[in-house]
Amino acid sequence: MDFEYEYLLLIPVGFIAGFLNTIAGGGTLLTLPTLIFMGLPAPLANGTNRIAILIQTFTAVRGFKSKGISTYPFSLYLGLSALLGSFIGAKLAIGIEGDLFNKILAVIMIMVLLTIIFNPKKNYTEVIEKTTGKTLYISLIIFFFLGIYGGFINAGIGFLMLLILPYVNGLSLLKSNATKVFVVCVYTLGAVLVFALEKQINYMLAFILTIGNASGAWFGSRWSVKKEDKVIRLFLIITVSSLAIKLWFF
Repeated sequence: MDFEYEYLLLIPVGFIAGFLNTIAGGGTLLTLPTLIFMGLPAPLANGTNRIAILIQTFTAVRGFKSKGISTYPFSLYLGLSALLGSFIGAKLAIGIEGDLFNKILAVIMIMVLLTIIFNPKKNYTEVIEKTTGKTLYISLIIFFFLGIYGGFINAGIGFLMLLILPYVNGLSLLKSNATKVFVVCVYTLGAVLVFALEKQINYMLAFILTIGNASGAWFGSRWSVKKEDKVIRLFLIITVSSLAIKLWFF
């Protein structure tokens, strides 16, 4: 693929995606459609996006750790469970035709939008952590299936984790975010491996996108965690709804 200067637009798009993915979720809802609109077939766009996600989440993990925020080894247990599921999800994604994939992505985007709009504010301060025993085993099962979804498309998975971790495991929003990026980093390794073996990665575009994603993640991991930030919610609602409509009728 010859270099086109429009590819540089992936850097600001990636920055926004990396920032959103780190403080909440939804960044893939911007980057994946953007790659598709640039002419990449759906499986190739999906695989290319995973390189940026891998580096983005690794950067975010380091950022949270530099602030003393970590749930290790709990996050590692969840990550390994999700990793097993990601192999299944990635294989499913590669076998789906482009038009069907676009339709599925559009539906997922609308579902995530509804979650953003109607998700009530929650109290993340008065929680009791439950990361061992029976609760841990329940979480391992849940995150295996989250890994399948993450390996398949990854879009909006951050919102799902931020719903599950506080309610099931009693983690604060800050620790939930730190756990989320660690888990996504681990299972994305599996997805990248599958897409790479199937030759479904455009490494040039992946590198450009990674510059933006990693920068956004580094900034986001150091920014005050505000899941209900009105500006971010409004931006997501407008942008994601527009992309979903275009994907459906693409």
